[in-house]
Amino acid sequence: MYEWIKALHVIAVIAWMAGMLYLPRLFVYHCDAEPGSRQSETFKIMERRLLKAIMTPAMIVTWLAGLYIAYAGNWFTAPWLHGKLLLVIAMSGVHGFLSRCVKDFAADRNTRSTKFYRVINEVPTLLMIVIVILVVVKPF
Repeated sequence: MYEWIKALHVIAVIAWMAGMLYLPRLFVYHCDAEPGSRQSETFKIMERRLLKAIMTPAMIVTWLAGLYIAYAGNWFTAPWLHGKLLLVIAMSGVHGFLSRCVKDFAADRNTRSTKFYRVINEVPTLLMIVIVILVVVKPF
């Protein structure tokens, strides 16, 4: 069962990360759309569906499967896992921030620029790189 849960974890991480990388990109384009326009309303639907149907369920499965793997593999004493968990908590915080942004765009209350969203788009990438290195290399 361990290997099946690990496969589920990897699938969920891929789905979550796809959303974490795509949603800020949608925000970049949404910033240029006139509030109330057809284009803006389309972006609102895309953002909400991505968050609710893909990202949040994938994050939940990632956490549940990951915690099971850590428990079943007796990894909780491994220092690399402590680092990974800290970074996954940070990734979850970014997810929460992006959720807030979806609500702001939905209410036509966005005050941030396209440049801001271009920069924030890099945060999940950097976190993911370090998380993968910790899991694969286990440097400590």
